[in-house]
Formats: sequence, C-alpha cells, structure tokens
Amino acid sequence: MRTAATTADIDVLDGQARRLMGAFARAGYERIEPAVIQPADLFLDVVGETLRARTYVFTDLDGAELCLRPDLTVPTCRLHLERHAQADTRARYCYSGSAFRYQPTGAGPAHPREFHQAGIESFAAPDRERDDAGVLGLIVMALREAGLRGPRLRIGDLGLFAALIGALPMPERWRTRLRHQFWRPEAFRAELARLSSGKAQAPGGPADLIDRLDPADPAGAEALVAEHLETAGIELIGSRSAAEIAQRLLAEAADRREKPLPAETARLIEAYVAVKAPARAAVDRLAELARSRGVDLSAGLHAFARRLDLIEQAGANAADAEFSAEFGRNLEYYTGFVFEVIAPALGTRSPLAGGGRYDSLLVEVGAPMPVPAVGASIHTERLLAALDAGQESGR
Repeated sequence: MRTAATTADIDVLDGQARRLMGAFARAGYERIEPAVIQPADLFLDVVGETLRARTYVFTDLDGAELCLRPDLTVPTCRLHLERHAQADTRARYCYSGSAFRYQPTGAGPAHPREFHQAGIESFAAPDRERDDAGVLGLIVMALREAGLRGPRLRIGDLGLFAALIGALPMPERWRTRLRHQFWRPEAFRAELARLSSGKAQAPGGPADLIDRLDPADPAGAEALVAEHLETAGIELIGSRSAAEIAQRLLAEAADRREKPLPAETARLIEAYVAVKAPARAAVDRLAELARSRGVDLSAGLHAFARRLDLIEQAGANAADAEFSAEFGRNLEYYTGFVFEVIAPALGTRSPLAGGGRYDSLLVEVGAPMPVPAVGASIHTERLLAALDAGQESGR
C-alpha cells in the first residue's frame, strides 16, 4: 500500500477520477464544480457534532466566517437552490473535487486532511426507493469499472428508527433528543437511560427557578430568567441569551412534569438498535420485534424490502449486505436509507464510498419545502489504496 503521494499516484488518481466521472455521465448526471470555500454557519448547522469539530473554519478580511468544504453534498444543494428557487425541479449532478477535514488521529494515506471525492446527488425523484437503489447501484458499478473486486455493503435506515419512536408514546422533545443522539451510540444509550430512569425529572438548572416556569408561557419564562440573572448578578457576555437559557429551562420544566419513559418502551428501543443481520433476514427480525410489541412498522419495512429488490435489479448484491439498526454514518443530515461500501483490505473504519437519503437538507439550506434527495460519494484515495492492496495480495 502506498504511504505517500507521488507523481505516479496523482496520475493514477486523475485517471481513476475520469473513469468514475465517465460512469456518472453515462448514467445521465450533469457535472458541476461547487465552490471550495463555503459559508461556515450553514455547514456547522447541518453536518452534526462529529464533523463540525473537524471542519476548517476561518474569518476573511470582511469578518465573514467561512470554511473549507468538508463534503460536497451541501455545496451541491446550494448550487441546486441557486438554479431552482423552489428546489423541487428534478436534477442529477456529479462532481469530482477536494474536501477538507481535520483527522483527530493524524493524517494518513486513507485519512488525509485534504482528500478527493467523486460523487453523485439526485434531487426530486418521485420514487424514493428506486432512486436510493439507483444511486447505490451506480456507485457500485463505478467502483467495479475502476477495478474493485469483492466490496461489501453496510446499510441502515434512519427512517425506520424515526417511524419506531414516532409510534411510541413520549413527548416530541424526547424524540428530538433521541434522534439527535442517534449518531453517538454511547450518548444515545445514556439519554435513553436518563429518560427511562426518572433522571429527566431532576433539574439541571436552579430548581426554584425551574419550578416557577410555565412551559405554556415562553415570554413569561424569559422574563423570569432575566430577573433571576439580574438578581444573581450574572452578565451574559459571550454566552447564551436570556431567551436561549429560558428555552432550555422550559424543556427541563416540562420534563419535571412528565412521567419517566416506561421500561418496556426503553427495552423495545434497545432491542431495535441492537438488530444486526444480513439485510433480508433483518426485515423478518424487525417485523417480528415490532409485531411482538404491538408497533406498526409495516409501511417502513415494506419500503425497506422493496428497496432491497431494486438494489438487486440495479446490479448490487443486496443479499450479502449487512444491516445494522444503529448505523447512521457520521453526517447528521441523513433522514432515511444510508449505506457504505467496504473493502476488506481497509475495513469499516475506512469505507470506500458512502451515502444516503437526506430529504430535509434542502430546507435547511434555504428551500421553501422539503425535497426528496439522495446521494453518495467515493473516497478516491481509499479506492486507490484498496486496489493497491488487492494487487499486492494477488502477487
């Protein structure tokens, strides 16, 4: 495996990118060149905590906070919205370019700080499952054309998780917290334990103030918080505003009035996220789990099974795909089907490609309505490393 970039590496990477982009173009995707420098506030709002901490942010001479793009999906959404103000115009784009991320364990050949992505994004397709399968099938086909053999698929479905907690009785703010923590398994389990143990009723802020707050009166709560801060001599310099503090304390006040999440509900959620099985078997296991607890996941499971059929039709091997219920990738804008393509030589820590569905992202970028969207990208340095490893093992 190569350990440093050479002129030969660069030539190979360029040729590899041309092959990948050729495959995307033949499938009808339009090539675009999104800007490298992007508005930082947008990225930091939508990519999630894990990637937010790894994004290179800087301030220009006019005081604007900018960043080097950590991925190309959000820039593609911005470009689409610039072209189509309503965002619901059918479009398919492909790109090949650099992205930038801090590597907390140190940069290496499979994890450089500046790396190359070749990818595709599909907007406003009427059939979500078919579009999911088409994107995955095209990525796998492009990898095969680049010379990859024996890739493994890892898949998940955030839509199924959302359907599960949507069907269970709990306050909407608790659903929001569980969805927010889903990408961090330890934090997710800690939050679930907190909600089901009664610890959610224990105040994190001043108990006397929280007990006076009325969740139905936000304006009154802000006034009480401002009064408390003034009485305590606390100045809000470089910290949250009184309104933001009041919003957090109102959530605590509402929690104080709630009963803990029932133990059987917590056990069902724990059993769901523990499911890991071949994709076809996972459908049956999830159906049985939901049926045994009286929860209706039939619509989501039907879409899941149909997607697997369509993935097979698109030329990818869904039968050997591993489903993991707690798998969500590390980008928090995903809302549904997610996947990674794994090369055995590199393992799960260095997926060659990944993507998924993000039906809410265009709204967060500025669209007036949610738009169905799915995309994926190939990490070309990792692809080169995997091909090298395959050649070495075949010698």
